[in-house]
Amino acid sequence: MTARGRDADVNASLHAHPTGHPLGAGLFDMDGLLVDTEPLWSVAEAELAARHGAVWDAEIKARCIGTALPDAVPMMLDYFGVVHPSDDELDGAQKFLLGRMVELFATELPLQPGALELVDALRSAGVPTALVSSSYRVLVDAVLAVVGPHRFEFTLAGDEVSRTKPDPEPYLTAAEALGVPPARCVVFEDAPSGIAAAEAAGCLAIGIPGHAPLEATPDRPVFASLADIDVDWLLGLPRTLRRAS
Repeated sequence: MTARGRDADVNASLHAHPTGHPLGAGLFDMDGLLVDTEPLWSVAEAELAARHGAVWDAEIKARCIGTALPDAVPMMLDYFGVVHPSDDELDGAQKFLLGRMVELFATELPLQPGALELVDALRSAGVPTALVSSSYRVLVDAVLAVVGPHRFEFTLAGDEVSRTKPDPEPYLTAAEALGVPPARCVVFEDAPSGIAAAEAAGCLAIGIPGHAPLEATPDRPVFASLADIDVDWLLGLPRTLRRAS
């Protein structure tokens, strides 16, 4: 089910079952945070390179990490020696990567330590959860097919918003859909752009560093892993941070 069609049902459910905690909702990034998709991207990207008689290496990988697919694909093709790729070549490369990733997700999708356990613990405490990703809906749905769509009251993909992270629109959209003020939402992110989006939206952010370092601040805890987060501490987090500020 896409993001757009669920708002009424989500809001009705939340108003009927208030959490009773300072924490109103948990909003989770996907790639790198819940699931370790980067090694699978490397497989698909290496296969795309081979199709062009090129080699996928650390240099082009570093350029593409954290870059939206429409921006990354031209960089890849240029690196592979495809000069001035046509629209058909760009579209074909993007479709190949998306299709291959869906196949890889179905056969091998490494979960990050403590990821689903934390989602389930929040839900058991009555806290609604949302998945807020910059990935395309086709990839979000492929991940949900593995981890279970029932774990999230609301999901939002990068191709369902006008402006993606680091813009606050994705997290503002999720908070509104859940009927929870952004100040009572805690966002879990592994990338600087996601942290920037969460904080610009007025949410509290928790960093789980992935391929880029994240700086801890008095208002932004940083943990090595989702498995390191104590749920009882988390349930009172918005109140705790307000007192400290």
